[in-house]
Amino acid sequence: MKRIQLGTTGLEVSQIALGCMRIGAKSQKEVQALVEKALELGINYMDHADIYAWGKNSEEMFGELLKEKPSLRDQMVIQTKCGICSGYYDSSKEHILESVENSLRKMQIEKIDVLLIHRPDALMEPEEMGEAFALLKEQGKVDYFGVSNMNPMQIQLIEKYTGMKMVADQVQFNVVHSGMIDDGLYVNMKEEQAIMRDGSLIEYARIHDITLQAWSVLMASWADGSYIDHPKYAGLNEKLQELADVYGVTRSAVALAWILRHPAGIQAIAGTTSVQHLEELCKGADIRLSREQWYDLYLSVGKQLP
Repeated sequence: MKRIQLGTTGLEVSQIALGCMRIGAKSQKEVQALVEKALELGINYMDHADIYAWGKNSEEMFGELLKEKPSLRDQMVIQTKCGICSGYYDSSKEHILESVENSLRKMQIEKIDVLLIHRPDALMEPEEMGEAFALLKEQGKVDYFGVSNMNPMQIQLIEKYTGMKMVADQVQFNVVHSGMIDDGLYVNMKEEQAIMRDGSLIEYARIHDITLQAWSVLMASWADGSYIDHPKYAGLNEKLQELADVYGVTRSAVALAWILRHPAGIQAIAGTTSVQHLEELCKGADIRLSREQWYDLYLSVGKQLP
């Protein structure tokens, strides 16, 4: 598994991370098999959030695994997120500190390696966030901080008042949900694709050494679900299968390879709970698509170049 540097941290992390959102729906035995397979495949990055709960809270399920097999902790970088509440967002000092304490308790660990603020909070007071971040770092409870689903100006605002570098920004990104690519290609054009919805985030991240993390790598939208085998994306699936045959992998692996091919060094969050599917996805990390193949996939969704 290829390693990339996480932001400016110096941490060498796997280019594919294990997304743990759905592990709460699995048995302890299944979770152990999944995590151990991830580590065997070279995945050392585990992505959580305080709200992830599919039946059982995912952080608690993960904590039970680490209690049973504490030696696994030293083999992984653990990331979690906070800030989403029922019906509102909360980035207050009080909430951040409380959420971190709860995550540490549930996962039965002494330190969170990376903490992300999960969503932009319209009532965000970055001075408070700075106080929370400084206290958590001083107490040795969090090493690094980042954000999720935020634009460059929001990141700059947080960095100004916290005095800390945001090391990652986790955003929805894949061959179907590719607005960060669209507006970059349609600069100075009148078409809808030229509308900038993220503030040139992909370029900003490259300039400022922020690792972009792609979530929902196989999901077209909440309404459509996965684009794999979806009739609405027949052209994409045909092209994915064509390349899958070339490389001897699955369509999902090719879809992941499309994300990893971008020179921004994006880290893909694989949210599967299937050991077999995880193995299939990881094969995408060994593929380097040609420019022509990458653009063929991009265009197969129905997009056009200006």
